[in-house]
Amino acid sequence: MKKSLLILFFAAAFPLICDGYDESAELDWAAEATREYGEALKSELKAAMHMGGTIEAIETCNTKALLIGEEMSRANGENVSRVSLRNRNPENTPNDWQKAVLKDFENRKQAGEKAGALTWHEVAETENGLEFRFMKAIPTGPICLQCHGSNIAPPVAEKLAELYPGDKATGFDIGDIRGAFVVTRPVD
Repeated sequence: MKKSLLILFFAAAFPLICDGYDESAELDWAAEATREYGEALKSELKAAMHMGGTIEAIETCNTKALLIGEEMSRANGENVSRVSLRNRNPENTPNDWQKAVLKDFENRKQAGEKAGALTWHEVAETENGLEFRFMKAIPTGPICLQCHGSNIAPPVAEKLAELYPGDKATGFDIGDIRGAFVVTRPVD
């Protein structure tokens, strides 16, 4: 009960705290940031697949995926990243609030929502002030199964083991939630 009252108080007080805050604009901006990140990563992976197949794509993902997020973050004054409950790269391990959202996405998918349509957002109080947070689920597509499915070709499995010894990102099916894009930034 106390938590509900606190949430209601914060929700009522939020417009006063953030004079000029435009939630719709924040959501549009975050959706665009995740779209751009996904497109940039997909473009790199397609080029790598064209040049050297799945093995080349794995190496590209290993060296460029985090860099793409970091470059976007620096350029736009936000933090753009990916997380997963079954991550391949330890850098993509979710924090507590991200884990809760990923679990909620799984519950919503089980209730019939499409993985590709799942989004979430909030404004949270942090030690550095208010922070806008946005997550969008990443659905598993057919091409993803070459590296993230159950029947991974032996050379691909060997390369994954070499680059990601603690890999937890296999065994997915089409439509599963692979993870999520995360966008955060301070609220002025």
